[in-house]
Amino acid sequence: MNDQLKRSEELKQDLYNFVLDTDGELATALESYSADRLKLWSSTNLQGISRSELAIDMFLTEGQVADQSVLDAFIHQSQLSKADQALVRSWQNTFNGLFKVLQVPDGDSAEGSGDRYELMNWLTEKRYWVEPSAAQSAEELARLSPGEIVVTRLLPMAPEEWTFSGPLMLLGKLGKPKLAVAIGNFKNWFPGYLYGDAPELLEAAWESVERFHQDFVEFFGGDRVTLSGHELNKKLNEYQDVTTQRRLEEAGIDGSKSLQELAAEAGVSEADIAESVESFGEDGGQVNRLLKNKQAVKMAMPSISLPDDLRRAEAVTVFVHPRWGQTFLKDYTHLTQLFEATDEASMAKLDRLIQKYLKDDAVNAYIWRCLADENPKPLMASLGRVLDRPELSTADLDQVLAQADKPLEPTLPEIANVPIHLHNLFQEALQEVGQGSSKKKSKGKSKQKTGFAV
Repeated sequence: MNDQLKRSEELKQDLYNFVLDTDGELATALESYSADRLKLWSSTNLQGISRSELAIDMFLTEGQVADQSVLDAFIHQSQLSKADQALVRSWQNTFNGLFKVLQVPDGDSAEGSGDRYELMNWLTEKRYWVEPSAAQSAEELARLSPGEIVVTRLLPMAPEEWTFSGPLMLLGKLGKPKLAVAIGNFKNWFPGYLYGDAPELLEAAWESVERFHQDFVEFFGGDRVTLSGHELNKKLNEYQDVTTQRRLEEAGIDGSKSLQELAAEAGVSEADIAESVESFGEDGGQVNRLLKNKQAVKMAMPSISLPDDLRRAEAVTVFVHPRWGQTFLKDYTHLTQLFEATDEASMAKLDRLIQKYLKDDAVNAYIWRCLADENPKPLMASLGRVLDRPELSTADLDQVLAQADKPLEPTLPEIANVPIHLHNLFQEALQEVGQGSSKKKSKGKSKQKTGFAV
């Protein structure tokens, strides 16, 4: 164990004791923070890790108390050297990630990894040399073999030097479909850390949401549209064609040309293309046809297809927002009609629909605020009946939403662009799942033909 790691462990223990031994505002902040995290992890089914231990570890480095960070509160209450203060402040860069083990400690390694592990954050492809601390058991470390996927936190000790922080969650060596699921789970468990070590990726993702909003408004004429499901599905595909063509033009690509023609313009010879096609073996013919297809550039983006329940709906309302993203509601028109009704039967239907909206994650705070702006009296009256709080006003809406576990601030929406390596992973995972399903169907048909089907 090097001196920096030893000092980090000592300071981390002092920080832990400071937080756990202090009463008053700090204890209240820890209790509130932990309750919020545990509630989230319970609803998103986080298992295989000590939730309480993880919540405390996260609070140590990102918690807030009395308008300052827990780290600053600790520094102000402790007599630390400037070097120790700088080290503690650097812990604000501690982050959660989903890592793949690339290398394990090997004293004879040519790379000189020593006692360190090399990890890659699958979400950002960034690599880290990590030295374990005394908090990790020998049994846990023994499982960290190359290829192992682990959910954990990394805490900086010095530039380019990290150690584990908090518990480890070992997921095993995952194939692409299970890895894609693990990434989806991570996003649900730690929504603020999707690109925790790559702010540039997070910024690009948010910019893509804003661009989606701009494109949608330009094409549809507003940030809200209501159409039949069939018509909406058709319009969304037209919208995608328009935006794809625009992206190609912005990139200086002629969408009317084949990939082969574009390659020739880029200086790639037919011989190079032929050699590459041969490497695909049996798939070479398909690749060759794709290269010559003038629609192949546009085909790179899959067509939009609404789920069956939306496509068959009489009316679907789409909301888009530069931060909240995109929301589809097939009963919004019915809801607005019920707002105008005054008979008891309609009011009962309205209350049932409002109850449904309170439980539906898709109906986010932005939708509720739109409802409150446009239909304040009938909305709050219905909420008053549903919650048995007749005194409710629009000023109470955020409190109502918070009590219904609806975030008041947006997290990165599903429509955000993802880094190309994640996009490729998800596509390959879908292909593997599809191939597996096809094989099962094929086997099933074979059994029926031979009379051995159960």
